[in-house]
Amino acid sequence: MLYFAYGSNLNHFQMKRRCKDSIFIKKINLKDFRLTFRSKYRAADIERKKNSIVPGGLFEISKSDEKKLDIYEDYPTLYTKYYFYYYGKKVMTYTMVRKTLFKYPTERYLDIVKRGYKDCKLDKRYLFKALK
Repeated sequence: MLYFAYGSNLNHFQMKRRCKDSIFIKKINLKDFRLTFRSKYRAADIERKKNSIVPGGLFEISKSDEKKLDIYEDYPTLYTKYYFYYYGKKVMTYTMVRKTLFKYPTERYLDIVKRGYKDCKLDKRYLFKALK
């Protein structure tokens, strides 16, 4: 199955450790969404925003990888699944259930996300914009 990562799972080392079968395919943009950080975990989330984009990584993952991600993302309590189509193929990602106010991420978490942006060759301007 196809999975869209936009936060700490962009980090190739972390993603491989978490999902051993995962294969990074390429970078893509999720249209009409924006990146933010929220909850007591100060974790990445996406929310609808017209004419905005969230850059991310498209990964091929196995069924067992999906189960591991469900546990890591605390699905369905903290995150729920969101599906979209990319060139006719169904893609899964996660979005937070409760849209709490913005909370600046911890330095450790932010470093993991920044490394992921580098790994996937994403434009860091979108990340910095989300932190303002």
